Amino acid sequence: PEHSIDIQNTIGADIMMQLDDVVHSLTTGARVEEAMWRTLRWLDRCIKAHKYPNRQNLFGIVQGGLQPELRKLCCKEMAKRDLPGYAIGGLSGGEKKDIFWKIVSQCTDNLPKDRPRYCMGVGLPVDLVVCCALGVDMFDCVYPTRTARFCTALVPWGQLQLKQKEYYDDFRPIDPDCPCITCSKYSRAVLHCIASREPVVCSLISLHNLTYHLLLMKGLRTSIIDGQFPEFVKDFMLKLYPNHDYEQWIVDALGSVNIHLTSNAGKQINI
Repeated sequence: PEHSIDIQNTIGADIMMQLDDVVHSLTTGARVEEAMWRTLRWLDRCIKAHKYPNRQNLFGIVQGGLQPELRKLCCKEMAKRDLPGYAIGGLSGGEKKDIFWKIVSQCTDNLPKDRPRYCMGVGLPVDLVVCCALGVDMFDCVYPTRTARFCTALVPWGQLQLKQKEYYDDFRPIDPDCPCITCSKYSRAVLHCIASREPVVCSLISLHNLTYHLLLMKGLRTSIIDGQFPEFVKDFMLKLYPNHDYEQWIVDALGSVNIHLTSNAGKQINI
């Protein structure tokens, strides 16, 4: 823990993360509780070793696996440390979505409301929107660039697999409404033709995917400021699921914060 903090102090990180004991999200048994308590002990060592608390912000990381009682206890202990912000760790490891959103919701409910909550390793667009609704403020993930390496472009209505033959003579940009340099200069057809031959295609699609993520997060933030967040969420979901065939975990998660999606028949789904 001390060496980790020393490195982050040296490089001048604005947001510093404690060293934590991470177990796979599907791990069960005593190892999960052991990791949680070790994470708390290491946090105390990180706090003690932190040289510049007035100009660098140290975040704690909530652990506890998929066990609600451990998550609640860890949040309680984290709050006692009065940190500048808190991260939700140990998720996005293959757990069921119905469990994932409930753990996120539990953590945001039990962490201080006046500090940023950061969900680590979450980057799927629908996950970003749902987690924002549940009270998360910050995210990090390799998803936009990792997806681009497989020539997959992110768009409001889902994904474009640009290696597929259907894009051979498609001269439209990835997304006509996207302001990124890739969409302004390259067609789907060009990207398709160089997908298997030119490594630069990964960079071009990465630029687009990162722009998509940045605009999505900007839109979420603006909608909150303008008091239009529920409408933004519903519009996002309708573009992604034009037939109203929403996944049940999404309906349940949003319903828990009074954002109600509608079914094919135009009736509110009971949750």
